[in-house]
Amino acid sequence: MDIIKNYNGKELTVEVGNKIDTTTAPDFQNEIMDEMGKFDSLILDFKNLEYISSAGLRVLILVQKKLKPEEIPFTIINVNDAIKSILAMSGFDKILNIE
Repeated sequence: MDIIKNYNGKELTVEVGNKIDTTTAPDFQNEIMDEMGKFDSLILDFKNLEYISSAGLRVLILVQKKLKPEEIPFTIINVNDAIKSILAMSGFDKILNIE
């Protein structure tokens, strides 16, 4: 898994590449949690993401649960068809903001 973090003011964009699976999900979670409190908007850019497992999906829900009470916008962008299919099958496309 490759992660690139970019700030544009208080907006954090996290580009995630390769795959998020059982092995890489804890690192993905830690990378985002390490930034908590430093941003007022979070964008996950999945343009280079090829695969996400249930462990990765769990991290997405965890992040949303953490940000929602504080009304911090959380958006996932550049989702390819394979990832869109996984999000749709899990129902996550109904609860996450995906553009």
